[in-house]
Amino acid sequence: MNFTLTQEQQLLRDSVARFVADHCDVARHRQLTTTEPGFAPAAWQQFAELGWLAVPFSEAHGGIGGNAVDVMVICEALGRGLVREPYLSTVITCGALLRHGGSPAQQARTIPGIIDGSAQWAFAFADAASGYQLAAVDCVAIVEPGGYRLNGTKAAVLNGHCADYLLVSARVEDERDNRAGLTLFIVDANLAGLAREPFTAMDGSRGAQLVLDNVLVGADCVVGVPGEACDLMTTAIDEAIVAMGAEALGAMQVLLDATVEYTRTREQFGQPIGKFQALQHRMADMYLKVEELRSLLYNAAILMSEGSPDTALACAALKVKLAEAGRFVSQQAVQLHGGIGMTDELVVGHHFKRLLLLSMLYGDENYYLQRYMELAEAADSSSITAAMA
Repeated sequence: MNFTLTQEQQLLRDSVARFVADHCDVARHRQLTTTEPGFAPAAWQQFAELGWLAVPFSEAHGGIGGNAVDVMVICEALGRGLVREPYLSTVITCGALLRHGGSPAQQARTIPGIIDGSAQWAFAFADAASGYQLAAVDCVAIVEPGGYRLNGTKAAVLNGHCADYLLVSARVEDERDNRAGLTLFIVDANLAGLAREPFTAMDGSRGAQLVLDNVLVGADCVVGVPGEACDLMTTAIDEAIVAMGAEALGAMQVLLDATVEYTRTREQFGQPIGKFQALQHRMADMYLKVEELRSLLYNAAILMSEGSPDTALACAALKVKLAEAGRFVSQQAVQLHGGIGMTDELVVGHHFKRLLLLSMLYGDENYYLQRYMELAEAADSSSITAAMA
């Protein structure tokens, strides 16, 4: 594998890093938490002008035609700055669903609005009792002449409080846990019958609970093949995992650097606490966790860019490591900073909360460990079958 960034990727990384250095500090993060959208619309438009929103989309739709490594470069830099803008929800996750499942007409209608920053999107996949199972959906889609009528609720829809459009999973068939029958719909947030109840997540980001009461959508709002949304959503979530892994890596690197710097200046018994061997060992363990995540992230991003059949397995491993390493590094950072580590004025506690959210989004450590084992077992069975053929 080639781990060297191209010149274009280095320029992209430097562009995002400059924005983060100039604008993104803990004061901005705290201030945006008090606003209704939870992010800065002016900054979002700046993202569009700089071309960051266009990276994963094809040139045919006005995009740059970037790959998973390009996305990784952006998200790692954004993760360092606690950037509040909904890049993950709108560009990565919903963008992937539209790229992989949207018809040419749908893509022509929706993607330009994402690229120019005029449209916000949100992915509504979870019902209140569905846990991490994409197929466990009670939201129903009743077939109507020329379309569908949606009824049900959607929980914890990040960016759902201000999204202009929603990608909503609903079941056309009756069986709640059957993968067949699950369909994905584009829903205009202004349609009659759609109600939103805003909430604030643990990291300060915003979202909404959705209530759909006889929301009528046309047949042209179906994304992908009707009844086969599970595979489409799994593919998009794998792309989101690479972006989340990159964001987590940026956050963990900040926590490590901040902890090392703090132990150099904080004195105890007449000397910096960084000279205590026990604390040096803990920071060395933090460094190892950061590098473990970096290795798995690079592996997943490269395999995804190459279209490898091992991509899903690599993404499952990355998500497990994101949760495990993120928990360890953030906890150690708080403990080594002492009580100040969880104060609102210090960046440490804010990164801690963001890493906690990322560790649970789309599936926690146990869920993806089970998925990894299932994928690995399936891969081994396929290899044995191929060898015997």
